[in-house]
Amino acid sequence: MIEVTSRDATTNGMARIGSQPIALAAGALVVILLGVGSIALWRAYTGTSPEQERIVAARQLQVRAAQASEQLVEKTKGLEATQQEAVDQLQVVQDQLQTLRRLFAAQQADAKRLADQVAGLTEAIDGLRQSFASTQATEASSGPPSTRNKSIRTRSHATKSAHRKHAKSRG
Repeated sequence: MIEVTSRDATTNGMARIGSQPIALAAGALVVILLGVGSIALWRAYTGTSPEQERIVAARQLQVRAAQASEQLVEKTKGLEATQQEAVDQLQVVQDQLQTLRRLFAAQQADAKRLADQVAGLTEAIDGLRQSFASTQATEASSGPPSTRNKSIRTRSHATKSAHRKHAKSRG
């Protein structure tokens, strides 16, 4: 018997629901309309909607991306300018180095020329000393002064000729 009553109760409950489907649908519709209305009132009261927030967030991301892109372009231009300045400075340094090398080579050539001239003068002085020493030695051994003056003039003339030939061969 217990089984029959529980089935009867279930069948009676279904029969009641099944007999008033319009009332049930109307109740569900009222609940749905109240929900939609409350959501619409909440959005109207707060002034925001998820779509608007998404649009605002997307625009902010676009603005940030554009700013980042502009900053990258500016930094790239700055790096290009810095690189060009470095290249220009390097070119100036290379030009100065070439100028210094030329000046150094010219100074070396001048130093060599002066060293050669000093060597020629040193040889000439040594020649004069030897000539003077041999003249004094000859004077001491020979007596007459007229021979002495003639030999000094001859030696002096010979020494000058030798120096001129030496200077012409070097210059």
